[in-house]
Amino acid sequence: MTATGTFGLSTEARNLQWLLGNLVEEVPGVRSVAVVSSDGLMLLSSDPATQQAGAAAADAVRPEGPRGSSADLATIVSGIGSLTIGAARLMDGGGVKQTMVAMEDGSVFVMSISDGSLLGVHATPDCDMSVVAYHMALFVGRAGHVLTPEVRSELRKSMESTQ
Repeated sequence: MTATGTFGLSTEARNLQWLLGNLVEEVPGVRSVAVVSSDGLMLLSSDPATQQAGAAAADAVRPEGPRGSSADLATIVSGIGSLTIGAARLMDGGGVKQTMVAMEDGSVFVMSISDGSLLGVHATPDCDMSVVAYHMALFVGRAGHVLTPEVRSELRKSMESTQ
């Protein structure tokens, strides 16, 4: 699974898409995943609707709301990230590493990536939170050094071309 078509993408961008696909496919309970830049723009997504360009994307059927929409998840992740960064500043708490919101029907996890980007995961209510957090940390560790300004720009353009 990839966030968008891989034709014309650099090796680094394809590797990030592959890592995201593995996170979704291999971690039980993960519903959707989004990587958001520090300025709130979606860079990568697990949403099937954003994986195919043209008519195929228009025909994709997904549930309403954040459960199936990576754009909604990206907005939520960006907002949670901004709120927790502000709270940490007010409390002199240092950098925010991870935020978790447990809800009756699911959980949202947000983890900082070294370049200021955020990794967001929407998971089922019965997921093993420690397993999700562990795999998110693996993703962040592997992706952090790869998300250069050039790769972020490439991923943004790739996401824009599928919408």
